[in-house]
Amino acid sequence: MANFHREKTEQSCFCFDFTRRQEQGKCTKQKQRRQTEQTTMLYFSFNPQILPIIFLVLFSTIFPATSAAQFDNFRRLNQTFRPGEESKKMRLIKTHLMKINKPAVKTIQSPDGDILDCVMVHHQPAFDHPDLKGAKPLDPPERPYGHHHHHHDAGMESENYQLWSLSGEYCPEGTIPIRRTTEQDVLRASSVQRFGRKIVKPVRRDASNGGHEHAVGYVSGEQYYGAKASINVWDPKVTDRFEFSLSQMWVISGSFGDDLNTIEAGWQVSPELYGDNYPRFFTYWTTDAYQATGCYNLLCSGFVQTNNKIAIGAAISPTSSYNGGQFDISLLIWKDPKHGNWWLEFGSGVLVGYWPANLFTHLRDHASMVQFGGEVVNSQASGSHTSTEMGSGHFSGEGFGKASYFRNMQVVDWDNSLIPLSNLKVLADNPNCYDIRGGVNNVWGNYIYYGGPGKNPRCP
Repeated sequence: MANFHREKTEQSCFCFDFTRRQEQGKCTKQKQRRQTEQTTMLYFSFNPQILPIIFLVLFSTIFPATSAAQFDNFRRLNQTFRPGEESKKMRLIKTHLMKINKPAVKTIQSPDGDILDCVMVHHQPAFDHPDLKGAKPLDPPERPYGHHHHHHDAGMESENYQLWSLSGEYCPEGTIPIRRTTEQDVLRASSVQRFGRKIVKPVRRDASNGGHEHAVGYVSGEQYYGAKASINVWDPKVTDRFEFSLSQMWVISGSFGDDLNTIEAGWQVSPELYGDNYPRFFTYWTTDAYQATGCYNLLCSGFVQTNNKIAIGAAISPTSSYNGGQFDISLLIWKDPKHGNWWLEFGSGVLVGYWPANLFTHLRDHASMVQFGGEVVNSQASGSHTSTEMGSGHFSGEGFGKASYFRNMQVVDWDNSLIPLSNLKVLADNPNCYDIRGGVNNVWGNYIYYGGPGKNPRCP
């Protein structure tokens, strides 16, 4: 439910930037080769430490050497291509855009610059998946027992919670809004193949994550069939275009090896993915630990959207303010007992769509862990810890109105019932930079405060 808390209710470039080059005069391959060699020699004359790790740049987030991060950023922003290579890259991008940008029956311009295409439900990217071709969206399932559509309490206001809805326009029945992907969106990614995907990494709860830092609450050791929570939304500062800051729920099964299955939803600030610093509603899924399957939002086939008023990947508005109004969104993910698909509800009873059960291996049955919390990328591009913020950018100890929170955290059990968390544990990979604390009371049930500023005197 999208709400403002007016009172204290807690008792508690890779941008190649390549518009096509115009050939000026007779530009021979030999001349281009000399220019490339000169550029390379100039760069390495100032960075001799880079040479030994040139073949490791794709794994630079795993190896926290400053030189690797610096070189990766330089490589992304300054790559040069022969005309043939550039043309091939652009052909790949245009082919990919034709695949994911479906024909629209209506187009809506969002105030934040996004273009929303109203696409027929049966034309959405999900139905490009081999296991879903020819299928039709399913009817809504039975919601978990104990789930109530919350009415607005005193001190709370209902708000439009996506910027594009301020246009006053919506997509017609039988269509869904899809944020249009542009060439520049794809060019910011490390490759066309990796566009819309997270960096290959494990989601762990017991160790540092090679450039990814978490502050999470989690439950494990039982069988879980869903999760629910309300999260307040902030606009954290992200100081590097190749970093992100997010707050989300993870529904997890499998080992933390190559067979990891996850379903994820929340809000994120990701300049690389979206080209701006707005907090945006997002989803994610993978069946092989982020390697070759899954993606954000609707950027590949998989998630089936059924709602014509919610745009996945669109900016959320308003946001919480320090010592001011707190704006939160409610998320519910649960497994339909009848068909086995995993459904997503956003806000006050609004069904967004579902992840088909046949996308997964371990999650075809149940989840073995649920996590709630924040994650940032620390690229150490400047040689020290990033100043990218998590949550509100303030530590958990500052509490309500200042720190980011998850409240009314629950899981879904085998009987399709929402129940309180048992044995909630909390973990911060680097508590001097981002921390977390949990609690329980009669108003918020299970809750956590989490977040932090990143670089500070205790986090150099």
